[in-house]
Amino acid sequence: MSVQERKERERADRERLIVATARELAERQGWDAVTTRRLAERIEYSQPVLYSHFRGKREIVGAVALQGAAELAAELRTAAGGADGPRARAAALARAYLDFAERNPAVYDALFRLDGGLAFAEEETPQPLKDAFAALLESLGEVAGDNVHPGLFTEVFWAALHGLATLTRAGRLPPGDVGRRVDLLVDRLAVP
Repeated sequence: MSVQERKERERADRERLIVATARELAERQGWDAVTTRRLAERIEYSQPVLYSHFRGKREIVGAVALQGAAELAAELRTAAGGADGPRARAAALARAYLDFAERNPAVYDALFRLDGGLAFAEEETPQPLKDAFAALLESLGEVAGDNVHPGLFTEVFWAALHGLATLTRAGRLPPGDVGRRVDLLVDRLAVP
């Protein structure tokens, strides 16, 4: 291994450490607790080293969001792949989405609430975000119904899931009815 390759590997390792530490801190104490000073202390590097990887918290939030989008896409595909039939896939996908949001609140915030400097629904949207949407579209497109654009249907279904995740987390919906809400959503929106 050349010196350059070793330095690149060490840099990539440091970047992963920064993202993992930010994510862990945000999940435990919230995003307000994530500061560059605190991260530098936790990873035992100076702030200038941290800034050599990320210009600031916004880019760190974006890195956590991209990591989370990749994880969400994988979980959605696994859930849908284990279900038999279009409606069962839509229901499994919805449950997996809501479970992900509940288990990873800081990552969910990085993806959908905080400014991580990422473009959504644009040409320059990063691939992990496109892939997460594609994971939704793969299963939901088949239940969109005749004369309904699959992408548009996926956006509406996703918006409903996001609303359920957000309202549940905020304590605005009674706990314990997730399964019934998912069944109602699939029954009312999914055609086949």
